[in-house]
Amino acid sequence: MKSKNKPIIIDGIDKKILRALTTDARTPILEIARHVGISGAAIHQRLRKLEKSKLISGSQFIIDPKVLGYSTMTFVGIYLEKAVNTEDVIRALKKVPEVLECHYTTGDWNIFIKMLAYNNSHLMLLLNNKIQTIVGVLRTESIISLDQQINRQIKI
Repeated sequence: MKSKNKPIIIDGIDKKILRALTTDARTPILEIARHVGISGAAIHQRLRKLEKSKLISGSQFIIDPKVLGYSTMTFVGIYLEKAVNTEDVIRALKKVPEVLECHYTTGDWNIFIKMLAYNNSHLMLLLNNKIQTIVGVLRTESIISLDQQINRQIKI
């Protein structure tokens, strides 16, 4: 797939700002400005430029699903029937709150999802009653994550 946007060129100051904010998005702008050596207004201006370019968007808090009782992270490869409307399947997957990510893929699976479950029994329930009952889903293959070793964004 061809990118619609030309890659943005960022300088050393942009990189310092991005590193500070990706480490902790709540870092005060004036603290970043002191560290970088430019004014707070200049930091705001650069952030607006980076947002306009769509390199960055918003900020968010990270919810730890384990604290809510989700102990099973699963990746599911979904095989679709040949004549299925994939948009209908995607729409149905969006209605399952435990589905965190959904990707069209190359290879054996048509769709690959990342989902949470409280435990293996809950996972089986989700697969049997929510995923495999979607019209057009032929079958699924599940891979349970035992532990996440790397979780990061692209390095700036």
